[in-house]
Amino acid sequence: MVSTVDKQKLYTTRIDLAEDIRVKVIEILNQTLAATLDLKTQTKQAHWNVKGMDFYQLHELFDEMATELEEYVDMVAERVTALGGVAMGTARIAAAESILSEYPLDAVSGEEHVTALADRFGTYAKHVREAIDRTDALEDADTADLYTEISRTVDKRLWFLEAHIVK
Repeated sequence: MVSTVDKQKLYTTRIDLAEDIRVKVIEILNQTLAATLDLKTQTKQAHWNVKGMDFYQLHELFDEMATELEEYVDMVAERVTALGGVAMGTARIAAAESILSEYPLDAVSGEEHVTALADRFGTYAKHVREAIDRTDALEDADTADLYTEISRTVDKRLWFLEAHIVK
């Protein structure tokens, strides 16, 4: 019933993707799961700690963004398990496996938080677009579509963040 392939537990499923394809897609999804969990907590860090004249507007914006990311955490983790994998979604795994840089804990002003989040959303958006291509190349259109949905919202949120930065 359970096989171990490349250190990944794989459960049987009637989804008609070959086991080797599922293993590769699950690996990509678990990378995304770590990054999404990390980005969500970094966004909450900004939400809790932003100060200044634009506090309320940014406090609300950051909370909306974190809520969207929580939905993506769930979507990605459920896709892993639908493919027969194990969702690697603990805080410790996310911290160890995330592609994002550590959040600057000394950020205070709205501009500092917006800039820090824009940097991280940019990194995450690039990862998601690469995942679209990688899962499409593996002929998993459903996972590629999931990534496309995430990409649209993340790019919009990146635009919202960048609109606050005057250069």
